[in-house]
Amino acid sequence: MNILLFIDVTIKNFILSVGQAVLLAIKGFTGIFLPPFNLRLVLYEIDNFGLGSLLLVDLIALFTGMVMALQTIYGLSMYGAEMYVGSVVSLSLVRELGPVMASIMVGARVGSGIAAEIGSMQVTEQIDAMRALGASPIKKLVTPKMIAAMIALPLLTVTANVVGVFGGMIVALFELDIDSVFYINSILTTITVSDLLSGISKTVFFGLIIAVIGCHFGLKTTGGTTGVGRSTTITVVTISILILISDFFLTKLFFILF
Repeated sequence: MNILLFIDVTIKNFILSVGQAVLLAIKGFTGIFLPPFNLRLVLYEIDNFGLGSLLLVDLIALFTGMVMALQTIYGLSMYGAEMYVGSVVSLSLVRELGPVMASIMVGARVGSGIAAEIGSMQVTEQIDAMRALGASPIKKLVTPKMIAAMIALPLLTVTANVVGVFGGMIVALFELDIDSVFYINSILTTITVSDLLSGISKTVFFGLIIAVIGCHFGLKTTGGTTGVGRSTTITVVTISILILISDFFLTKLFFILF
């Protein structure tokens, strides 16, 4: 009975959180079209999302591409097709691994930061003070982060794809001693515009998830500094799960569209 009660409460809390996050996203989108328009806040958030995460994302992408190339060479060598390593690695990175890995890394770094920042403001009553002064916390805190995430994450994914493919090329050159021109040509003949659009388009939705979930749990923070830590943890876990779940449905959708 206790287990059933726990499951019931958990499901209700999950549905409630999803509804609140959707309402927050709608309010955040509405704030885009309502004055005043503070471009400086948006640029600051883009810098936080993009430049602040660039080294981390590209480092992960580099070694992901290198590991993929090693595993692909091993797998294809059993069929004498190891020369097609460039096609396999590039297609996997552009369509799936590049967008997902970049989004999870940014979600862990930036999503936790958003939750900690807004959560600290919430427990110290700065959010209430902002409302008392007539300012909208959604307009000032949520909207710029949403805009920045939907702009910066696709750009980060492009760099991650390039660096990941480069990492795969390094391994292919040393392991197979193939010509770099052949490697690049195999990529260009494999990757299509629809592959690029499919991978990059996903990150717009992933960026929205990161910003909205981080802001949602930040605004719901209670319990002082302990609550801030709890909100940070649940933000990272929720973002990672939602990115992986939404990736499946978005992949299915883009296969139909493209």
